[in-house]
Amino acid sequence: MTRLASRIALFVSLFAASLAAVAQAWPSKPVKIIVPFPAGGTTDVVARLLGQRLGDAWGASVVIEDRAGAGGNIGADAAAHSPAYGYTLFMTSGSIVTANPYMYKSLTYDAARDLVPITGVAIGPQVVVVNPASPFKDLRELIAYAKANPKKINFGSAGFGTQTHLATENFAYAAGIDMTHVPYKGESTALTDLMGGQIHMVTPNLTAAINFIQQGKLRALAVMSRERNAQIPEVPAAAEFLPGFENAGWFALMAPTGTPREVIDRVHRDTEKVLLSEDFRATLAQQGMTPMATTPAELGALIREDSARWAKVIRERGLQAN
Repeated sequence: MTRLASRIALFVSLFAASLAAVAQAWPSKPVKIIVPFPAGGTTDVVARLLGQRLGDAWGASVVIEDRAGAGGNIGADAAAHSPAYGYTLFMTSGSIVTANPYMYKSLTYDAARDLVPITGVAIGPQVVVVNPASPFKDLRELIAYAKANPKKINFGSAGFGTQTHLATENFAYAAGIDMTHVPYKGESTALTDLMGGQIHMVTPNLTAAINFIQQGKLRALAVMSRERNAQIPEVPAAAEFLPGFENAGWFALMAPTGTPREVIDRVHRDTEKVLLSEDFRATLAQQGMTPMATTPAELGALIREDSARWAKVIRERGLQAN
């Protein structure tokens, strides 16, 4: 072996050893998970449920930092430009990394370049909800009114381009109706206004609405799935009114590009253990969701697949934020 080759081999071995040491020592301080929506929304709920269990497994604090606004872009930008030392993670909703790049003409980050996938975490349907005083008793009545009165129904969402916005656009496209969008900074604030009578409907993730539905504070017209949900079996599936229709929202962990591979692998491995545990599966089921454990490569493939699908919907619906 030449002297140069020996030096290269030594460098590689030392570099590998240093990375292994980083992974072994990690985490030596609190780990932050950035959530791009306000507290109380589904992304926040999922992050807190997972963060508590990861903190127990790591013997370190996991801090949830809500950075809401601009359809999730403020939080995404903060995560994308955080130091890639392994102490900042990003709990994203699927729309931020699959739809926002097509809906917003100018973004201060590039999701494909600045964020790397770690693992899927949870998936669940949206649900069409109205105020209990609403005249709409089922989805058929709402569709009939919307067809006869274009733009008269105001629907709230967690923000332009969010999963709750796109779910409604997808529903409107399938039903052949046109409604007026009222964006909020998060689905929890949209639901507050819905219960206050300021807007007519919202299609939040089921997790954010399920307690209000069960308490009678919201009337659920349909779950956006092919089959009824076990947590609210009395609520019809949207497919019962629109054959073949379904719309689900998913949530995943990502990290700033450049985060050590050993840390990515550790977070993926430990998250997968949590997701496959019976107690976490049961906890998610109570929220109307199921675990979505994936490898980083599988999550990357899902992002690319959903990006192509939403690009078509966004183009055909003419959705542009700026």
